[in-house]
Amino acid sequence: MTTPYRILERKRAGERLSVEEVRQVVKGATDGSWADAQLGAFLMAAAIRGLGPQETRVLTQAMLESGDLWELRNDIADLGDKHSTGGVGDKVSLVLSPILAACGRPVAMLTGRGLGHTGGTTDKLESIPGLDLALDRESCLRTVTETGMAIGMATTDVAPADRKLYSLRDVTATIDSLPLITASILSKKLATGAAGVAFDIKTGSGAFIPEPARAHELASMLVRTAEALGTPTTALVTDMSQPLGRWVGHAAEVKETLECLEGDGPADLMEITFALCREVGSLVGRPLGEGELEAAVASGRAREVFDRWAAAQGAESGWERVIDQALAPEEVVLTVPSAGYLSAVDTKEVGLLLAEAGGGRQRPTDTIDHQVSLRVLARLGDELVAGQELGRLYLRRNDDDLAARLLGCFHISDQPVEPPPLIRPV
Repeated sequence: MTTPYRILERKRAGERLSVEEVRQVVKGATDGSWADAQLGAFLMAAAIRGLGPQETRVLTQAMLESGDLWELRNDIADLGDKHSTGGVGDKVSLVLSPILAACGRPVAMLTGRGLGHTGGTTDKLESIPGLDLALDRESCLRTVTETGMAIGMATTDVAPADRKLYSLRDVTATIDSLPLITASILSKKLATGAAGVAFDIKTGSGAFIPEPARAHELASMLVRTAEALGTPTTALVTDMSQPLGRWVGHAAEVKETLECLEGDGPADLMEITFALCREVGSLVGRPLGEGELEAAVASGRAREVFDRWAAAQGAESGWERVIDQALAPEEVVLTVPSAGYLSAVDTKEVGLLLAEAGGGRQRPTDTIDHQVSLRVLARLGDELVAGQELGRLYLRRNDDDLAARLLGCFHISDQPVEPPPLIRPV
């Protein structure tokens, strides 16, 4: 067996590690036989020197196998899944799952919490009183069987190696390494054992990977690695140059989800959702027919699925009224300072400012105010007049400085601009 010192020495020199050496690293992270300093050194060497396709695949598989494997497709052969790299106002998972379930395509997702400028799907759903997101294999399978969908958090027994390595990536400035991102995402996402997974890779000012070229590289790496491990996978690169949909804020995004399921969803959010629905359907061998998704919404079936699912996972009676009224009490109207065209949005800063106001998590231990929200009333490329309403901010208490900084995230040009494409082919 190669010693940790020798493995680190070889990786630091840019050499490719053997299958057994990569597995030794993951075993050391799982059982504690590698010190944090050694694991941090490996992560830094991997981030600087890179990991080849085989190293990435072996790292992913070893992290995946460090915990429980649910293999749900053994029970539900056409089970689909979807994952997003996250952004500001991204509530696609909440809209997609009941629509697919209403079309007879079952979905199960294990989601996470947000940190920094993004809101996690788990955080959004925790604004629903009583909803239980602690899923194990048995409860996940039961909920999918009963309602067609399940969304929850993974147990601590899913990919424990990733929890250790991710915490160290956060403090060693190795978060943006694409092979390490790939292994982290897939070690959790493939643990459920869905028949197919569609990835939504965000790019633009509000994405973790703002550069389109790197977003495409990550998309390709995820697909290549997942398929090498036996899971059919596809990916779309979608725009996060501005908040997705009309609302940002946890309870407000759940409310917007319900509007989408009732046929009143914003065009950008519905276009991405439908595109990913079609990807999932094709992956699991059950392509969606023309107009099938739209009919699931128009008929009310998608909203009915969401309601049945929420009840199955413990939501309190009357939770809809709580969500409908869940806006922080201090309303601030943001107005356009000068005429022109909305040319750019510092979307990451929008998310960070809402987190600063209490509507997000700056540290893992922070408590979220689910009612802090922003309604966005203009889109990139829109022609605006001075004094026009740009958005409405809902805070727990008045904060003129924060409102002014938030308004400064929206940039006005005197020349027309073309918004970036919403969906980029991979």
